[in-house]
Amino acid sequence: MTDQHYRLRVINLGLPKTGTTSLAHALKLTGLKVADFRIRRRQTTDTRLHGAYVARSFYDGYFNTGDPLAGLEAFDAFTEISSLRDGQSLWPQMDYGLIRALRAHHPGLRFLASWREPRALSDSMLRWSDLGTERLPASDIPGLPRGFGATTAERIRWIEGHYAHLDALFRDDPSFLRYDVADPEAPARITAHIGRKLTWWGRANRNPKAAQSAQGCAA
Repeated sequence: MTDQHYRLRVINLGLPKTGTTSLAHALKLTGLKVADFRIRRRQTTDTRLHGAYVARSFYDGYFNTGDPLAGLEAFDAFTEISSLRDGQSLWPQMDYGLIRALRAHHPGLRFLASWREPRALSDSMLRWSDLGTERLPASDIPGLPRGFGATTAERIRWIEGHYAHLDALFRDDPSFLRYDVADPEAPARITAHIGRKLTWWGRANRNPKAAQSAQGCAA
């Protein structure tokens, strides 16, 4: 039997505010080409992708060809794949059909699920711009219909449900790793999972309000 060698590609199925930007930075330093939430002009010469949301690009590929990564060959990793902007509420990490297509079209794909303690994640969503106060409650989101998500209890139930779904979907699947962003062993676990050594691990997208407060205390 001959060995099959697949191109390393990584997709994070975690929710926003779970260290997705930090993960993007860490993966970039390993040499991977990373798309995080939105594709920047400097990242590709394909003008069709300039400013495109990763979530919308996944669905374009999925519905047009069956492969969510069609047209995204330039990228090795995708760390923030949902979109709740510009009238869009797109959540590929909650879509069974899309995830199944990813697994079928890309056998070597490594899945991550960045995780934070649900109450801490709920609080972070509440503090981040208008995410927790306006956008979540005003949008139709899988597991969180319009009108829900304004309270801590509702956000926590949604968060817990998402990760329970991933755990069930990937049960005993070695291609999947759920990790706690607060775990000191997270970089080592990710390194072992993707086969690329992470040389940096930190916070690349700190809440501006928290940063301002910390600077004030330091002063």
